Amino acid sequence: MYILDDGIRLNAKLDHPQGSSQKQPLLIIIHGFTGHIEERHIIAVAETANALGMATLRADMYGHGHSDGAFEDHNLFKWQNNALAIIDYARSLPFVSDIYLAGHSQGGLMTMLAGALKQDVIRGLLPLSPAWMIPEMARKGELLGQTFDPVHVPEYIGEWHDKRLKGNYARVAQMIRVEDAIERYDGPVLIVHGDADETVPYEYGIKAAKLYRHSDFVTIPGDTHCYDYHLEMVTEAVHDWLERQLTV
Repeated sequence: MYILDDGIRLNAKLDHPQGSSQKQPLLIIIHGFTGHIEERHIIAVAETANALGMATLRADMYGHGHSDGAFEDHNLFKWQNNALAIIDYARSLPFVSDIYLAGHSQGGLMTMLAGALKQDVIRGLLPLSPAWMIPEMARKGELLGQTFDPVHVPEYIGEWHDKRLKGNYARVAQMIRVEDAIERYDGPVLIVHGDADETVPYEYGIKAAKLYRHSDFVTIPGDTHCYDYHLEMVTEAVHDWLERQLTV
């Protein structure tokens, strides 16, 4: 299936819990930078929510997976518009009661931004290894291992997995203040982070949890950015937190 965002087709997958025909909460899950909806950790979170009786909606964002757009042209403004379109689509579904929003890495950053944009709609946030340092690093001229002049941003700022990225990504990121988004969201938040994360410093997860007014923080000991060693600990944390929210 596809969700339309101003003519851009976003590849998406909607999964229902088994045996449910009544209204149910829904968890939207957003992948990360260079990621897609069929990644191991994304599917694991979806299956965890389904087991709790929640529907799940996974979507490939602009320039990723099977969605429209070129990777080199994607940026955080485009992803914010994508997130708004996805949330609005979820709200239009007649079987949906409450909406929760989860995301990994850049998707975790997007969860934090979209939660602020739709703070009156999103029941809870689950930023997983959230890469919310991206705007801060872009202002310094750094992005996921690449360096550039932050004032005179070049046409291209780097390459990941044979995919180039235009400098407009950095220009957009420099304009975003994630702390403002954190301040705006007053609902419950679960942050999960591996303390051996090689991509997003663990300290950023700790800092985000301290800034949110109503947050829980779970450390995955010795684990990486994509939870290569203890994914079951991630799904356990997600399960327990969601279960508590659903009984409130």
